[in-house]
Amino acid sequence: MSGSVWAGAAVAAVTAGYALFSRRLATTVVSAPMVFTGCGIVIGPIGLGLLDLKHDAGPVLTLVEAALTLVLFTDAMSVRPRDLRLGGFLPGRLLGIGLPLTIGAGWLLAWPLLPGLTLWELALLGAVLAPTDAALGKTAVSDRRVPPLVRGGLNVESGLNDGMALPFFVLFLAALPGTMASEEGAAGVFWRALVLSTAWGLAVGGLGGWLLRRSRARGWITGDWRQAFVLAVAAGAYAPAVAFEGSGFIAAWVAGFAFGVSLRRSGPADAPAEASAKAPAEASAKAPARAPAAVDDTAGLAEHLAGLLASLSFLVFGAVLLGPTLDDLDWRIIVYAVLSLTVVRMLPVALSLARTGLALPTVAYIGWFGPRGLASVVFGLLLVEEHVPGVQLLGRVIAVTVALSILLHGMSAVVLAKRYGAWYRKAADRRPRLREDLPGDGEAGHPPTAR
Repeated sequence: MSGSVWAGAAVAAVTAGYALFSRRLATTVVSAPMVFTGCGIVIGPIGLGLLDLKHDAGPVLTLVEAALTLVLFTDAMSVRPRDLRLGGFLPGRLLGIGLPLTIGAGWLLAWPLLPGLTLWELALLGAVLAPTDAALGKTAVSDRRVPPLVRGGLNVESGLNDGMALPFFVLFLAALPGTMASEEGAAGVFWRALVLSTAWGLAVGGLGGWLLRRSRARGWITGDWRQAFVLAVAAGAYAPAVAFEGSGFIAAWVAGFAFGVSLRRSGPADAPAEASAKAPAEASAKAPARAPAAVDDTAGLAEHLAGLLASLSFLVFGAVLLGPTLDDLDWRIIVYAVLSLTVVRMLPVALSLARTGLALPTVAYIGWFGPRGLASVVFGLLLVEEHVPGVQLLGRVIAVTVALSILLHGMSAVVLAKRYGAWYRKAADRRPRLREDLPGDGEAGHPPTAR
């Protein structure tokens, strides 16, 4: 059999094996990204040699791009505008102040530690490692002992910051000589990737949400096809944006947000027809109209598929990025990776939360739980596709940083959530009006997918 067939068999075996023990592993510190990354190393070039970026670049990039597209769409879809208003000072500050500072700090700290990289390559590294992935420390944002404000804030931040980092990534690529994006120039990239892609995403997402509401209100669509419709909208946002040389990721992210907003709008004409079919006509006439197609029962299929593709992306990450990197480690790379997970994340968080009234343990908890995950992996592989001159060194730095994050954030989530929750209970007993007691509307979004 060919190597690709054996690679497919190995991927299927790993997926089936994890599925069989998934409930048991969920009660331990062993996360899905840990398992899939470790298995990826085994089947990669330094192990069995079944998966190699040189021979499997096309399928690998298709897989990870599909995973990020769905993750961007479903994450943005689950965020409500009021999440950024009611008690929303936390995600607002983390995204509006913390994210740009994180990109800048990653850029500056890389300068003395990674000689040989140009100014724009260093900037790219800062943008690639800025997005967070709450799923790598899922317990940290789902443990009910953690105050809702913190859980919701971290969830909203994780759902939006990968999309907000994309414009920086695209513009830095355009400014870097030698890349395909630079051939079009910064002005052309700005117009196509930011303006047109955003407009296209708004149009597709808004129209898609409106059509689904109207169809459900008239009883034209079944529950199964309602969930399949979400996948069609995500693909409809991504593919045409790529076709006109824009950013499919930005279009998918914007479309997800617009789709969720449009889907939640309620009106007399939007009362779900499925409910009236099960109840007397008189009762349904008296029932108040409500927003149809709640996000949680519409995005289920897309979220599950996004989670599966994301897990497979970590398998690919272990095979084609992390495995080869382990053969060529350098102390500078390790030091930068540690700084990226600590100073580069925690200092901007502390600055962005200054004068908010949050206690030091809360600021430290939020600062630590900024895992680097799927978005950084996909951005790193896109650097290979874009032929960035310093891609070998950049790839090693990204691989080590994400690997450390998978390990450290995954192992510490349960312990630190428990300790922070215990501190919060004691502090709330002593001080009845803690800033942490504010409602965290962001928690209404979907919990992070185990990606």
